[in-house]
Amino acid sequence: MTDPLPSPNFGARRGAALPELIVLHYTAMASCEAARKRLCLPEAEVSAHWLIGADGATEMLVAEEMRAWHAGAGQWRGCGDVNSRSIGIELDNLGDRPFPEAQMAALETLLRAIMERWTIAPQSVIGHSDMAPGRKIDPGPRFDWQRLARQRLSVWPQPGPAPDATPETFCALAQSFGYPDLGLDLLLPAFRLRFRPRASGPLDAQDMALIADLAMRYGEDGGAWRAS
Repeated sequence: MTDPLPSPNFGARRGAALPELIVLHYTAMASCEAARKRLCLPEAEVSAHWLIGADGATEMLVAEEMRAWHAGAGQWRGCGDVNSRSIGIELDNLGDRPFPEAQMAALETLLRAIMERWTIAPQSVIGHSDMAPGRKIDPGPRFDWQRLARQRLSVWPQPGPAPDATPETFCALAQSFGYPDLGLDLLLPAFRLRFRPRASGPLDAQDMALIADLAMRYGEDGGAWRAS
């Protein structure tokens, strides 16, 4: 890591909040240097705590104790101002290609350290698309969430018994897991982007089995649903 705290784009966390989430992003820029420049440009008014290059080079841009400007509008677990509640990690990637091995290995090392420092659970490592459905799609369909879950650095659902595939039930379970209170037209694409990136078409039994498992294991009151 070099030159700590190069970005001026941060402030104090509001309401004495402490980091309880980690939000993953891709930079969607031509190079890591271009992304770094923008994340440190005062007039851009964007930043992140960490930037990881395709080669695995890892740089702190904003101190973790401070509120970086990476998340924007959105919610997770019923609470807004995600910037005050999270640590943001930017990954040098355009979003249309796999994330290199060196970059993923560096991310895993960084996640372990952050999660230990702030006592953050695997289910609290999320994508930008999770907290801002319909507005953001990063880290995108090429990101390997299952790889993180195998190391308890995030979560992955296991299909099992599921309720009937109705929009109302899916949205209730998704909200229990953490997604914002939105309609199926926004929640289903966001859910699939992370957990079923090759899926298409209307809501189906596989969607219901996966979201029910996530809600049961990680949601409020087990998603208010149990297999009979």
